[in-house]
Amino acid sequence: MRADFYLIDKPRFREQPLLLVCELARKAFSAQQPTLILARDFEQAEAIDELLWAFDEDAFIPHQLAGDDDDQNTAVLIVPPGIDTPDRPMVINLRDTCPTGQFDRVLEVVAADPAEREGSRERWKEYARRGVNVSKHDM
Repeated sequence: MRADFYLIDKPRFREQPLLLVCELARKAFSAQQPTLILARDFEQAEAIDELLWAFDEDAFIPHQLAGDDDDQNTAVLIVPPGIDTPDRPMVINLRDTCPTGQFDRVLEVVAADPAEREGSRERWKEYARRGVNVSKHDM
């Protein structure tokens, strides 16, 4: 298992952190990795859903909000809190806690906000405690 922390620093992502989520989802889809995006709340899940349609007119990333009968067949599933979904190999985590379940890789997107950075340090420690290989990428 592996956890990669993407620390937002570039102006493009500082202004709209969810763009990085879309870029990561596109890479996962290109690599044929079924992906869960764990949103903080329903509003964020809806914002990601909208942005995945619009962020790149040349890219089509099959995605939807979780909770439909077609969840299993959708490449990228956006999961608001309170909805249970089967595990997938790739998880993009936007929540304050480490995801549970079975996955090969988790991508932690961390905004430039100091409070966000502090929470990411706690998740880093938790992954390390679980024996997960952890790395950092400045974005």
